[in-house]
Amino acid sequence: MTVNETQLQEIVKNVLMQLEVTPGNISKLSGVFEDMNEAIMASKKAQAVMQKLSMDCREKIISNIRKKTLENAEVMAKMGVEETGMGNVGHKTLKHQLLAEKTPGTEDLQTIAWSGDRGLTLVEMGPFGVIGAITPCTNPSETIICNSIGMIAGGNTVVFNPHPAAINVSNFAVNLVNQASVEVGGPDNIAVSVVKPTLASGDIMMKHKDIPLIVATGGPGVVTTVLSSGKRGIGAGAGNPPVLVDETADIKKAAMDIVNGCTFDNNLPCIAEKEIVAVDQITDELIHYLVENGCFIITKEQQEKLTALVLTEKGLNRKCVGKDARTLLSMIGIDSPESTRCIIFEGEKEHPLIEEELMMPILGIVRAKDIDDAIEKAVWLEHGNRHSAHMHSKNVDNLTRFGKAVDTAIFVKNAPSYAALGFGGEGFCTFTIASRTGEGLTSARTFTKQRRCVMADSLCIR
Repeated sequence: MTVNETQLQEIVKNVLMQLEVTPGNISKLSGVFEDMNEAIMASKKAQAVMQKLSMDCREKIISNIRKKTLENAEVMAKMGVEETGMGNVGHKTLKHQLLAEKTPGTEDLQTIAWSGDRGLTLVEMGPFGVIGAITPCTNPSETIICNSIGMIAGGNTVVFNPHPAAINVSNFAVNLVNQASVEVGGPDNIAVSVVKPTLASGDIMMKHKDIPLIVATGGPGVVTTVLSSGKRGIGAGAGNPPVLVDETADIKKAAMDIVNGCTFDNNLPCIAEKEIVAVDQITDELIHYLVENGCFIITKEQQEKLTALVLTEKGLNRKCVGKDARTLLSMIGIDSPESTRCIIFEGEKEHPLIEEELMMPILGIVRAKDIDDAIEKAVWLEHGNRHSAHMHSKNVDNLTRFGKAVDTAIFVKNAPSYAALGFGGEGFCTFTIASRTGEGLTSARTFTKQRRCVMADSLCIR
């Protein structure tokens, strides 16, 4: 059945009404509790059941999560945009479809075996138990469902402390995960959350004795807090991904790819192109093709207005994050063409709209005299986050040099940034990219611990 815009709005309206959770109607949502301690207790009980389930049973639960995510992809996308005021419904729908189809499940867990004269040794991947997870408002339901699939595949259950700006859509996703489990005979409360997540509820979660692993997907502040918790932490923090374009690149294709990547979901993905470093001899040509692909060039005066708008004394103006280019331009009094997709300008690498990660479709362009200068500037702009970087080039040596120099978890070559997540590129999908703690793109195996099982002098039949 095809759902039109009016029907979709009515569905979202009804869902949001149901999700106005209060002590009186909390039972409507599975896995959502008033108190964080109650949530953790329920998760611990569910994990005791989960740990006894066969891999086939875990996979049945995950398959149903995938199915229900695809069925509700557009609803969650619409809810996310309406609740947070950020992003693009069409692109968020694609992200839900992508994670449903390309997030690894139990197949990601592989046993290693040694067999010899002295017997048999196995190394298997076992669960941590109850995992605590902090999720962002930029990709709220996407992160919750993606994390749930990987953590459940590993035999864990998960306690979420969602971002307060995305409570409804986050708890909708938690409810979806539990419904998917119960429908195929699995336990309830394999994913849990609270009615009103706060810093206090997050603190309870991080300090709780029954949670051995904390996973944080968000800004540098929350990751630092998790890494200071005294427990094992996986931190998916900030990035400021540069895209480098050298003189050997297919400039026309590079411009199209850069705009497509930068504008995807209004630049909310942490992997998205945030600034361009271009070798001088091709910069003018690149700008020409960027304009052809819907970029709007702003003047020095307009840059100053835009800077004052988006960067405040307290940091990024949250009213600007995840907004489309035309909306941002209208906020500084510019009536741009309907075809406008991205805002561009030239500047030095120290320009505040270039060196800061904005999460908006704004691309500053930094000229470099040659590849050496370009690599130096791009590495500086990445700020040592070791998150993501991109490059357009046909010179393998240049690609290799930049890849080694920037040393990021993700390095996309000659494609839009989202190719890193398996969208137009090979590989699996994740919305928790642990650059700071070194795990890189997380999956089910990330949320397990190795266990060595040894049988000496037996079970070798060679």
